[in-house]
Amino acid sequence: MGAGALCYMFVMLKPVFGYDDALDAVGVHGVGGTWGALATGLFASKAVNSAGADGLFFGNPAQLGIQAIAVLVTIVFVFIGSLILLKIVDGIMGLRVSEEDERLGLDLSQHDEKAYS
Repeated sequence: MGAGALCYMFVMLKPVFGYDDALDAVGVHGVGGTWGALATGLFASKAVNSAGADGLFFGNPAQLGIQAIAVLVTIVFVFIGSLILLKIVDGIMGLRVSEEDERLGLDLSQHDEKAYS
């Protein structure tokens, strides 16, 4: 499956999972990056990069395991780092605007400008 189709599918599934991701960073970068790292473990070939390693489809199943471990370590690192940064931002300024500001509209409540007539 192509990376673009896989990312698109996950972006379309966002309402099913119900997470807030206005820029689709998880569906595009998270899913696409994960697939790219795992695909390296599948399709890597010394014929393309003699300094590298062969992947699963070229006789080296261990490379897929190495890539999977790298993906898991990256997910844990990003999750913990994000939690720390979110706590810092929440402590300084809060993560969300008030319901009243949302009802009024962020253009007016946050920027004191009217974007639409």
